[in-house]
Amino acid sequence: MDNTLKIAMAQIAPVWLNKKETIAKIENAIIDAGKKECELIVFGEALLPGYPFWLALTGGAEWDKKVNKELHAHYVRNSIMIETGELDSICKLAKEHKIAIYLGIMERAQNRGGHSIYASLVYIDQEGAIQSVHRKLQPTYDERLTWSLGDGNGLRVHSLKQFTVGGLNCWENWMPLPRTALYGLGENLHIAVWPGSDHNTKDITRFIARESRSFVVSVSSLMSRADFPKDTPHLEQILEKAPETLANGGSCIAGPDGEWIVEPVLHKDGLIIQTIDFNRVFEERQNFDPVGHYSRPDVTKLTVNRERQSTVDYNS
Repeated sequence: MDNTLKIAMAQIAPVWLNKKETIAKIENAIIDAGKKECELIVFGEALLPGYPFWLALTGGAEWDKKVNKELHAHYVRNSIMIETGELDSICKLAKEHKIAIYLGIMERAQNRGGHSIYASLVYIDQEGAIQSVHRKLQPTYDERLTWSLGDGNGLRVHSLKQFTVGGLNCWENWMPLPRTALYGLGENLHIAVWPGSDHNTKDITRFIARESRSFVVSVSSLMSRADFPKDTPHLEQILEKAPETLANGGSCIAGPDGEWIVEPVLHKDGLIIQTIDFNRVFEERQNFDPVGHYSRPDVTKLTVNRERQSTVDYNS
């Protein structure tokens, strides 16, 4: 039906800090979702090639520490340069299976010199074209030791059947103004991606849904001690303080009334599939629409800078 959308939440673990093997896992999930006739598949924050869990385990804030420098360099080498075609195989599968994709990556941004990395949320449409790359505006706490600040260029929404879909990374979902920027573009299906765990998703998913009167899809990854590859640099030091479970999932969906459609799913590896009905958006906007009939732009208004930031502008 035109007013419904079949969504797959890919709650999987990366092959940690190994972009080649993690891409293979992502491709398998897309193929599986395509066979199940899903129209959108969502992956967690920084899944490709993984979240920087070592920062909390190896004294990440200690100045000039060799272990952190070497792990950072390994991380950068396994991050994604979109401009060189490293997502081409994923785009090809999107087109082949007519499935849109939201994918959390570590982006090694060519327009910022190619040495710094950004937690980016990439949207690929059903024709296999990359339509937006949203670099996380504000890395959280220890993430700032390895991730760079993003910009507003990726604050964009996309048409998907009757839905208007947009997304944010992890704790920037708590930032009222980026949420409002997407609401103002007509977003009614909000994608929130996380590195993992229900302590992130269990409250805010329903809150955003009720605030926006939109569907909210929160997708998290999994990570356990067993998911660290044996050839990871300084693995023994990482595992010395690592808990058995670093990310337990918690992927979930809330409807436009703020109630659960899919409650947080814990410790389950694989696809979580749900069909949603667009008509529920119109039903709940009847009494509240945060940028429509229940707004006062004559009193309060948001200005958004969507210029892609770069240190140098070249005239020719």
